[in-house]
Amino acid sequence: MKRGLVWFKNDLRLHDNEALHHAIIECEELVFCFCVEEQLFAKLDLGFRKADINRFKFLEQSVLNLQENLEKIGGHLLIGEESALKTLPELIEEFEITDLYAEEEYCSEELNLISEVQKILPALNYHFYWGKTLYHKNDIPFGITDIPLTSKAYRIPAGKESEPRKTFKSPENLNSCKNTKSSKFPSYKKYSFTKKEYDHADPFLEGGETLALERLQYYTFKSELLTRYRWTRNRSEGLDYSSKFSPYLALGCISPREIYETVKEYEQMVTKNQSTWWLIFELVWRDYFTFKGMKFGNEIFKTKGYKDKEIPFENDPEKFKKWCDGMTGIPFIDAHMRQFNETGYMSNRGRVNCASYFVVDLNIDWTWGAAYFESKLIDYDVTSNWMNWHMQAFEIYYTNPVHQSNKYRAQDYIRKWIPELGDKNDIETLIPWEFDIPAYPKPIQVYKKWTRAINLIQKLKD
Repeated sequence: MKRGLVWFKNDLRLHDNEALHHAIIECEELVFCFCVEEQLFAKLDLGFRKADINRFKFLEQSVLNLQENLEKIGGHLLIGEESALKTLPELIEEFEITDLYAEEEYCSEELNLISEVQKILPALNYHFYWGKTLYHKNDIPFGITDIPLTSKAYRIPAGKESEPRKTFKSPENLNSCKNTKSSKFPSYKKYSFTKKEYDHADPFLEGGETLALERLQYYTFKSELLTRYRWTRNRSEGLDYSSKFSPYLALGCISPREIYETVKEYEQMVTKNQSTWWLIFELVWRDYFTFKGMKFGNEIFKTKGYKDKEIPFENDPEKFKKWCDGMTGIPFIDAHMRQFNETGYMSNRGRVNCASYFVVDLNIDWTWGAAYFESKLIDYDVTSNWMNWHMQAFEIYYTNPVHQSNKYRAQDYIRKWIPELGDKNDIETLIPWEFDIPAYPKPIQVYKKWTRAINLIQKLKD
């Protein structure tokens, strides 16, 4: 008898899941599992966890929703609490598994884990399927080692010569192994989180495939918010200025191809405009970072980057802490960082500004900032996060947070997340260091390059 084990990792969905699809076709009976990797929540030398409580809770929500959806069609999800290195051998032996099905990985930590599993279980038949990107890695007009250094050089040929593969439909029923029973998600206590931390954690979105697909329908056909996405995407506050698909993409609660097919249907039935193009462009950009990250491997995690460029960072730990805590004295930075710490989410505009200020003004090693984002982001995607930070350190022009706060009229957003400025007028809210506001910290430094932006804000009272 061919008995398969489907190992869910960052593909926490039933729809468009190729590994699941083939397992159902090829095996007489199936076992389904997800393994929490205890090391994911270990404390780093920088003083914070590799993944913090909001990421833990969003993962918990997503895994439990997968379990619920499996149960509806006859499946059961077994959840390991330490590592796949412990859980998989136990399941293989208990259920006499012959074949393992899983999504293919692409970064060193995940690849090393799979390699260790294969060493422990050499007799098993392994079936891995690529499911991370919009375009399959075998369908793009480049080998991984030939991925271009600029997004445009990748995007245009990829768009002309590649086509997303069709999605796989969600299964309607599953033939589970007898005597399997879904297990509970491990307690936060297992990973040394406190009850206070867990109870206080409130991720910006709730995880899971069900809500991911609901969000897709809401943002497209139900609200038609997609129509104006191109012009609202740079805002900072609220749910509807952008799609909010990224947290669901990060854990594979939704497939990029599912999003693509829905947008194409939207273009036929509602409208095709710059916004629909831009949303697909974002998926292609995500692909590009994935493939480029694969090209350069672990170089993308190093201070010198894949360009091997030396930057004389100062690495002041006090400045680093103020940035992490949202206490720099620069309202546009602090508001975004406080929202980030509270919810595990930050707008694209916030990420660009906080990273630019971190690298250029505070002159701190960009990998510290990237690691902090990794700890907090519920939409943490390894290549998107580290490649974006890499670009901020080596390629992107400077972003002035004082100018940006005025340009995007961020006063209400700032007042919401910085209660010390809650009763201040529009000018005081943007440049509080020009006034006597003892409750809010003085800036680490006010730079001469901000003078023009400050003067423009001061003129608002005239």
